[in-house]
Amino acid sequence: MSYVAPSADVSEQAVLGAGTKIWHLAQVREDAVLGENCIVGRGAYVGTGVRIGDNTKIQNYALVYEPAVLGKGVFIGPAVVLTNDTYPRSISPDGSLKSAHDWTPVGVTVEEGASIGARAVCVAPVTIGRWATIAAGAVVAKDVPAFALMVGVPARRLGWVGKAGFPLNAEGGFWVCPETGAKYVEDGNTLKEAEENS
Repeated sequence: MSYVAPSADVSEQAVLGAGTKIWHLAQVREDAVLGENCIVGRGAYVGTGVRIGDNTKIQNYALVYEPAVLGKGVFIGPAVVLTNDTYPRSISPDGSLKSAHDWTPVGVTVEEGASIGARAVCVAPVTIGRWATIAAGAVVAKDVPAFALMVGVPARRLGWVGKAGFPLNAEGGFWVCPETGAKYVEDGNTLKEAEENS
């Protein structure tokens, strides 16, 4: 069973997985598909056809515009915006009001386990790699590698984070999580889990 607060606006064409909760004043549009045990916070918006994996949290007043795709275990912080228009305009060059048929939406993809901090903006089209962390207030305009810690405007990589979310420390040729002890190996601009963790 899912839960929808009385003041939420959830389309009858949306699909909500078991255990998913939609809180006050949130809106979930037509053909959106949310997995199991998701949380959509107060005043958040989930656009038409958006796909969201199990155990994902979308915090208060976040805006997830279509055609976004969120993997399992994604965290979308308060007031985050996932955009969908590369060249936004309200009107055409002749001054006429644009409609939904006058542009092609492009989406943001957020892969498994990634976290996007409060008030960050992801400018589509971009992909946020698995387990990456986007700091609060960052503006992401380029693809983000897995496990990257991104900060600033425009966002740049400050370091690496592990699955527990903590910044990793360089130790003996590995990147090591201070919380779990898990080890990671850097290969150029990418990071992967060390085989000895398996």
